[in-house]
Amino acid sequence: MSGYEARFKVWRGDVGGGGLEDFKVEVNEGEVVLDIIHRIQATQAPDLAVRWNCKAGKCGSCSAEINGRPRLLCMTRMSVFDREETITVTPLRAFPVVRDLVTDVGFNYTKAREVPAFVPPAGVAPGEYRMMQEDVDRSQEFRKCIECFLCQDTCHVVRDHEENKQAFAGPRFLMRVAELDMHPLDAASESGLDRKTTAQDEHGLGYCNITKCCTEVCPEGIKITDNALIPLKERAVDRKYDPLVWLGSKIRRRSSAG
Repeated sequence: MSGYEARFKVWRGDVGGGGLEDFKVEVNEGEVVLDIIHRIQATQAPDLAVRWNCKAGKCGSCSAEINGRPRLLCMTRMSVFDREETITVTPLRAFPVVRDLVTDVGFNYTKAREVPAFVPPAGVAPGEYRMMQEDVDRSQEFRKCIECFLCQDTCHVVRDHEENKQAFAGPRFLMRVAELDMHPLDAASESGLDRKTTAQDEHGLGYCNITKCCTEVCPEGIKITDNALIPLKERAVDRKYDPLVWLGSKIRRRSSAG
């Protein structure tokens, strides 16, 4: 693809408001949207704010919305767009704007702190952990998350309903709960912590209606819905409504009390 001039609309503003600003900018073969944003900074708008770090799709910093779809600026190639197309770049809609393309994603760090950490098994030192590979396949899949928060941004429970944020952790952190619940050595239950119950009661698992929009935007290809959220929902329902599980929990509580 030889060089050409592209048309961009980039959102400029801050917490007080703003709007789209038009740019015409040179595009060269092999470039990504982040390259173009940097060129706009260098040649036309030196005060344009954008967050980025690695430019390799591994830090998650350059999350934004391109033509309305949550994407990483550094992993979106200009070759996927028609040359005549006007490309619109806007900040993540689910989070408050700081300035231009930079948003305040502090909500996500708050939710991260609310998820109880891995509970080591009693009597087993970290170097002595032994697990079958098939038992940790999904945990390793979930660990590929780069915390770009595109799944959080596209989830309509967060995106369209500000009032849900207090009660809903969002797909990224429900996936973290699922990862820990699936971990073969997590001893949370022995310490009195039921991750399935907390997923439902404290992290808002019931708000998720499995539309798979989080999976669709994940740059790491993690099957968030199918491999994390749906299985977690199934286990939470079993815990809450299965009469045998309910009776067993009653017996265990009575035995421990005695």
